[in-house]
Amino acid sequence: MKPIRSVITLAAGLLIGTAALAQSIVVASTTSTEQSGLFGAILPQFKQATGIDVKVVALGTGQAIDMARRGDADVLFVHDKVAEEKFVAEGFSAKRQEVMYNDFVLVGPKADPAKTAGKDIVGALKKVAAANAPFISRGDKSGTHAAELRFWKMAEADANKGGGYKECGCGMGPALNIASGSNAYALTDRGTWLNFKNRGDLKVLVEGDQRLFNQYGVMLVSAAKHPQVKTAEGQKFVDWVTGPAGQAAIAAYKIGGEQLFFPNATK
Repeated sequence: MKPIRSVITLAAGLLIGTAALAQSIVVASTTSTEQSGLFGAILPQFKQATGIDVKVVALGTGQAIDMARRGDADVLFVHDKVAEEKFVAEGFSAKRQEVMYNDFVLVGPKADPAKTAGKDIVGALKKVAAANAPFISRGDKSGTHAAELRFWKMAEADANKGGGYKECGCGMGPALNIASGSNAYALTDRGTWLNFKNRGDLKVLVEGDQRLFNQYGVMLVSAAKHPQVKTAEGQKFVDWVTGPAGQAAIAAYKIGGEQLFFPNATK
């Protein structure tokens, strides 16, 4: 009897293991949420509450939206409201829910050769362009890149950003590394900046402009468009991150005592 009992126990264990493996979702998100350390802080709490594993694929917002549009993700968690609303309008999600916000900041060399320091991001970019100062753009169709392009347009410098303007086609962390190495200006979300270690001579020069507000949204990918989407598990993540426990976890994430993201989900 013992061998039979052992076989039954092993089979039961394998079934439980298989069920556990099935409890997982893919979240297409931004490099800013990953490189800020936010997901590393809050996802263990989500798994403890639900038993669901989350695989985050961190891309620029444009690429993350494309990934979700193809049905290669169950949930989309990004920060470009216009693009997110288009995603919903096209039927790839039933609705968009706001989750949290932080802000963008302009960083640059402490000497600030273009004299950008202050609270006016549009005026600062005009000065960068006029001075032909080095500026590193992500150039990757991310939410940060989209915001940067909006600010250049407001500065009436979208056609001429100055001779020092360069696009790296990379994530926020690598873009900041290039800016640090070349003593250049760059637009970054505050979360990634606070978690960034290789600052060199860079510091925050422009902050506090209301136009630098940076809102994040979350969307469950439509099973009507993509039947393979794990709707039940994905909805649990959306409900958790916009609910009391997830919002508290977001608010609790700090670096050096400074809060990186501010929850503002509304039902």
